[in-house]
Amino acid sequence: MTGRRTSRPLVPAYLSTGGVARPSRNSLERLSVLTGTGGPAPAGLPAAQHALLGALEGGSLTVVEAAALLRLPVSALRVLAAALTDQGLVSARPPVPLAALPDRDLLERVADGLRALKL
Repeated sequence: MTGRRTSRPLVPAYLSTGGVARPSRNSLERLSVLTGTGGPAPAGLPAAQHALLGALEGGSLTVVEAAALLRLPVSALRVLAAALTDQGLVSARPPVPLAALPDRDLLERVADGLRALKL
């Protein structure tokens, strides 16, 4: 007989969301940045939402970082974060977009200019 695995949470993830399977907003991505607004937590807030607010107390986290910290699937954390955003307790902003790649012709001209300077 093997011992109990400690990496698996005792409570299934769907219970942490109150049985809600989909977030109320589709704008939360894996790299969306969550920040607590600093407002007081209302009475009767579910434990998982309270834990997320506690994790955001010291600053900002991405959805995937918060999920790892709370040991929840990203899908469950998106549901929790959306509910807190709807209540005005968390602000969420989209991830910073990737910078556009510079024009290859421009890079070649810069490299040619640098080679010309290296007499």
